[in-house]
Amino acid sequence: MSAPLILSVKDATVRYTEKPIFEDLSFNIHQGSRIALVGRNGTGKSTLMNIITGDKELDLGERWQEIGLSIGYLKQDITPKTGETVFDFIFEEIVDDDEKEYKAYKVDVVTEALSLNKNALMTNLSGGQIRRAGLARALVEEPDLLMLDEPTNHLDLEAIEWLEDYLNNYRGTLLCVSHDKTFLANITNRIFWLDRGALRAAPKGFGYFEEWSTMLLEQEERELKNRAKIVEREVEWASKGVKARRKRNERRVEEMKEMREKLKADKSAYNRVVSKIKMPEPKDAAASSKIVAEFYNVCKTFTRDDGTEIKILDKFNMRIMRGDRIGILGKNGSGKTTFLKMLIGDLAPDMGSVKRRKELEFSYFDQKRKDLKLDETPWKNLCPTGGDHVDVMGKHRHVVAYLKDFMFDPDDVRQPALTLSGGQKNRLMLAKVLANPKTCLILDEPTNDLDMETLDMLEEILSKYKGTLIVVSHDRDFLDQTVTKVLAFEGNGEVDGCLGGYSDYLEYKKSQSDTPKPTTKQTEKKQESEAPKQQNKPEKLSPQKLTYVLQHELDKLPARIEKLEKEILTLNKTLADPALFKDDKDKFYEIAKKLKAKKASLESAETRWLELEDMRQQTTLK
Repeated sequence: MSAPLILSVKDATVRYTEKPIFEDLSFNIHQGSRIALVGRNGTGKSTLMNIITGDKELDLGERWQEIGLSIGYLKQDITPKTGETVFDFIFEEIVDDDEKEYKAYKVDVVTEALSLNKNALMTNLSGGQIRRAGLARALVEEPDLLMLDEPTNHLDLEAIEWLEDYLNNYRGTLLCVSHDKTFLANITNRIFWLDRGALRAAPKGFGYFEEWSTMLLEQEERELKNRAKIVEREVEWASKGVKARRKRNERRVEEMKEMREKLKADKSAYNRVVSKIKMPEPKDAAASSKIVAEFYNVCKTFTRDDGTEIKILDKFNMRIMRGDRIGILGKNGSGKTTFLKMLIGDLAPDMGSVKRRKELEFSYFDQKRKDLKLDETPWKNLCPTGGDHVDVMGKHRHVVAYLKDFMFDPDDVRQPALTLSGGQKNRLMLAKVLANPKTCLILDEPTNDLDMETLDMLEEILSKYKGTLIVVSHDRDFLDQTVTKVLAFEGNGEVDGCLGGYSDYLEYKKSQSDTPKPTTKQTEKKQESEAPKQQNKPEKLSPQKLTYVLQHELDKLPARIEKLEKEILTLNKTLADPALFKDDKDKFYEIAKKLKAKKASLESAETRWLELEDMRQQTTLK
């Protein structure tokens, strides 16, 4: 038996200008549904949510909701009021006196989980804290239908995991927009996909989205090919038919022209959906030294206004090597930004030393977008000295064409950047940073406000980046796809780490918590007495699973090694010809130089293969 219907929209048309945002829009929301609302930026997700709340009236069609249905909405933009505390803000819409005591208790629970001071003034909060206050308010209100727009922005991983658990126990109906794929997969059982003005629905959670959307797009591709064949036959009939016959069938000719134009438009729309960014191959990072930076016995503390000290790093040691792909995670205020500032030289340690390679250059994506000039246009931000071309990894590209790769409409590139949405500002920053990434690329929370298509694009670009990559992110799937090492800031000066992505870090932490720790001398003696017996028992081993990124790299390496070996063999045979040096010395030296480079590449590939194979075969005691 299906769950009761609580809200329905039928045959709706919505327009802001002459061109409608939606036409013939129909959908149903049932009690207990947990819906992932997905779609590219600009497809109308915010408009759809406003239709659901009733804030946006329909130009045509019907909207129905169950009598007494309460709807809560966490919006992107919240304007704090002067003199209002976090507690007052959360309680603003609660009028039922009978529930106030229970709600006050919930405020304590939720604000503590989201690291908020309920007595703080809203006007004194940072942008991220205001967003968390808005989330707290939506959760405390407990509406029948809860709608969340990017709820994981500005949350650390611990808070995200708490929110997942909270929402999975939420009794009401949920609709959520988020770029965090893992988060959506963990909390949803339905999908609403906004695609080119239409809403497609699936009766499964977001974990099914890739398979489902690919199936729909493949089906659409087959239909387009069939339509193309029909149009081709009609064009052939019109071009070969005698004039008299064509005159008698003018209607058919007109229909053929309409079919051809419609097919052209539909193909163009389809191609925009399935197209991927094509970036030039990045230049190899400078190979002068394998060591990029080194932290030696670094200590760093900060003093709060009340005089208490916060320990950030305590005798911290780390060596960053060329080509490392490091993911950094931890609670807000645990020291991630401090670490980055010391790495780039903006902050000095209290004790110890930070050494950097002299020629090291940084490209830095700052989540606060300090390098973005909001009073300038996107065009001017990318071409500050004038002109209409931008250098993209050594190739000149027109600024409009380059920004179209980052899903900018040509009309937007001449508007001031301050008029852009949060997602557009992030995409502009990425376009600026990724045009010519230096030998060390630092991305501080790059996934906030991005849609999934932009995230896929970013993952694709980073997979080709040859330099040293450092990513601060709380997006678990993004970390799994982009990094091969994790550095976790645990707080109070403690920093932990492991090889692999976020999934590997979770396994590592689980193995650490499962390892028994002796607490008394009696326990130690017992272990010592049992040691000889244990030596005779075979150890039960289990292989450690590689992340997708590492496994993909490992799978590709044998073919690369084989190719390099063949190239080296061919170059050796060419150099073995005694006439080569005599006839063409320049060519001889050129081939000898190429041979040296190929051998170095082969050595590097073999070393990397051994490292990854060792990681794959690495076992853990059960």
